[in-house]
Amino acid sequence: MHTRIVILAAGKSTRMNGVSKMFLEVGGKPMVVRVLDAAIASGVDAKPLAVVGKNGDGVRAELGGRCDYAVQEEQKGTGHAVQCAETALRGNADAILVLYGDNCMIGAGTIRRLAEARAKSGAAITMLTTTVPDFDGWRKPFYDFGRLVRGADGKILRSVEKKDASPQELEIKELNPSFCCFDAAWLLENLKKIKPHNAQGEYYLTDLVQIAIEEGAKVEVIPVDAHEVIGVNTQEQLEIVRGLLVG
Repeated sequence: MHTRIVILAAGKSTRMNGVSKMFLEVGGKPMVVRVLDAAIASGVDAKPLAVVGKNGDGVRAELGGRCDYAVQEEQKGTGHAVQCAETALRGNADAILVLYGDNCMIGAGTIRRLAEARAKSGAAITMLTTTVPDFDGWRKPFYDFGRLVRGADGKILRSVEKKDASPQELEIKELNPSFCCFDAAWLLENLKKIKPHNAQGEYYLTDLVQIAIEEGAKVEVIPVDAHEVIGVNTQEQLEIVRGLLVG
């Protein structure tokens, strides 16, 4: 058994200029293709698993036979997306590493480092973190990221989403970009503990960090350069990412 990579590529077809964002090109490739390329190049998983929506023909056309597929019939958040892949994952992996089809700057080396760190430590969750000096300029998108709150002893107390953060917590510059490698057995056991958020009943994978902390499971953090974990949710952020690649 080994580490399986899961690429969340269902989304809600958020559209910018009439095109689903995962198909928008960065560096001459659709974002979701860049993510798959990095995943395969990492050597962690020769054939990653992409979670697509029920109308996922576009993703299948772009990614072809280079990955396996699971279907998320209704888009109910990142936690629900991984639940939709559970049948394909159960019994087939020691660890599960989750990537996102619209976070296209992640490098093969970082993916490999994340998987190797978790394998060495045996942590329930090994997660990437990034720290920025401010939220100005190209770092503006990071203001929407979750914050990592540490105690006086340096241990992580919690990961708090922006919408739930106090004014003091919003000043924290150590951020959770939501890239995690999970112990497979721990993940599949704890997915069912995630509670729905908002009126849409969405389930967030990031809740597992708090679940692990509260039960005393090992959570390991790996720092990474902010350039690799910037996401794309708006046209402005797309232009920022394109500019970073050119720069």
